[in-house]
Amino acid sequence: MAATPMTSTALSATSRADALEAMTTGEPLDLLVVGGGVTGAGIVLDAASRGLRVGIVEAEDWASGTSQWSSKLVHGGLRYLYQLNFALVAEALKERGLLLTTLAPHLVKAQPFLWPLKLPVVERSYSAVGVGMYDALALVGAKGTKTVPLQKHYTRQGAQELFPDIRDDALTGAIRFYDARVDDARLVIDLVRTAAGYGALAATRTRVTSFVKDDTGRVVGAEVHDAEGDRDLTIRAHRVVAAAGVWTEDVEAMSGSDQGLKVLASKGIHIVVPKERIQGETGLFLRTEKSVLFVIPWERYWVIGTTDTPWEQDLRNPVATAEDIDYVLEQANSVLARPLTRDDIIGTYAGLRPLLQPHRGSGGSSTKVSREHTVAEVAPGLWSIAGGKLTTYRVMAEDAVDVALGEEAAEANPSVTEHTPLVGAAGFDAYRHQAPRIAAAYGWSAEQVEHLLSRYGAELPALLALVDADASLGEPLTTAPAYLRVEAAFAVTHEGALHLEDILMHRIRLHYETRDRGVSALEEIGSIAAPLLGWDEDDLAREQAAYRTRVAGEAAAEQERTDAAASAARAQVTGEALPASS
Repeated sequence: MAATPMTSTALSATSRADALEAMTTGEPLDLLVVGGGVTGAGIVLDAASRGLRVGIVEAEDWASGTSQWSSKLVHGGLRYLYQLNFALVAEALKERGLLLTTLAPHLVKAQPFLWPLKLPVVERSYSAVGVGMYDALALVGAKGTKTVPLQKHYTRQGAQELFPDIRDDALTGAIRFYDARVDDARLVIDLVRTAAGYGALAATRTRVTSFVKDDTGRVVGAEVHDAEGDRDLTIRAHRVVAAAGVWTEDVEAMSGSDQGLKVLASKGIHIVVPKERIQGETGLFLRTEKSVLFVIPWERYWVIGTTDTPWEQDLRNPVATAEDIDYVLEQANSVLARPLTRDDIIGTYAGLRPLLQPHRGSGGSSTKVSREHTVAEVAPGLWSIAGGKLTTYRVMAEDAVDVALGEEAAEANPSVTEHTPLVGAAGFDAYRHQAPRIAAAYGWSAEQVEHLLSRYGAELPALLALVDADASLGEPLTTAPAYLRVEAAFAVTHEGALHLEDILMHRIRLHYETRDRGVSALEEIGSIAAPLLGWDEDDLAREQAAYRTRVAGEAAAEQERTDAAASAARAQVTGEALPASS
């Protein structure tokens, strides 16, 4: 079993400054991780929990790339069964079970889906076999423990009772099966925080600009730019692992090597509609001509997506186009009795998947290839990992650290993350039993306490301490009453938020949950964050203006039909220069 974290798990502006100081002035790190998405966060936790001196740097905010814009599902990949990829599905289902029961039960929740069937006999038969195999593999991965309910079959009438808003002609019957959903950005933040508790050094807004080599040509660290302090620093490390997602080739190129991994960026977009707009007790899983479509229920809204199209524009700012939105509406309306329109949409988001291609060069003996991800040695001392998916981040992280350490060292110091709960997980069930007492003590509803538990789990006492110190933090946000003011404070004091966009996009997710993308909450959230971050009036005004400009740029992009036109429209509003390749 992994030990309890030895140091504070809180991330803040102070912890970031201390981490940079330690990374740039102390002994060389055993391992430096480049990239703060779910893969990099998983790697830094794996390394820290093995006792390594490890640091992680991220050019923007945690989860600010691919990891914040997923379908927010922890799933086995049901469609892979029809490609006979049983091992891949089994691996993912085992990880789903671990997240549901041990690693992050506060963040990962079992989610039922209804699979509408068109053909009454043939389709039901082969679908039942597929879903049955899915359930069986999940049981095997959990060593016989049932972590989610098994499949159930419905007639057309039974399915419509479960999901009243499904069209009569969209099904002859249905199968209900289970996967799980997760707040993707929160998962990443909690991974980094857990790693910090085991001694990891973590810094956002720290971009790698080049790699440092010794006289033999081995990579022994990185030159980085600290965007908050506008300074250049050097971090020394015995090993470097890049988990850069769609930026993989850009990071690898800094090494001067012609080996490494190759990835292509594929855009996926989602739309968000109010919960009351669709009547249904489950999600929907649809197989389309191009891929799959999920209609996923959350507490106050539905997330619907996704698309899968090549992206050749600015990697930092993928945007949803009018054509993307129309496609998702068309697919959803093919099964919904009350068609959705653009007026129903309260939010959209777009993200880029890094699709792994055959890697460049041989990679030698330091290469590990799985069915979905690859770890390759780019240059002596530098490894790169790409591919995979959110559900299997832990397996990817274990592979990356194993390869970087080498077979003998990895066997002597194996991964323990299979048994290492994330912050908020240990004691979660006990605090759920305390919910009525906490609600009565603080004047909150049962729903408000459940909201906090589902986001912070057993860390609830840390939020209560903030409210005890300032009772106003126990009040709901005026324009976003689903959230309490204390959540904005906690984002700064414990979750490493440095800017308003960090709070609105990655912690309190108003960026896609409200029609104005959270602009109406800017003043109130800013008033909470400003004193905690030491902002004066001018600083706060700049932060608010920057966020409003970002929102305006995304709104402009959604009016355009093509990626190129949408990227140009966004850049024109924000004043940002498009990369030359765009």
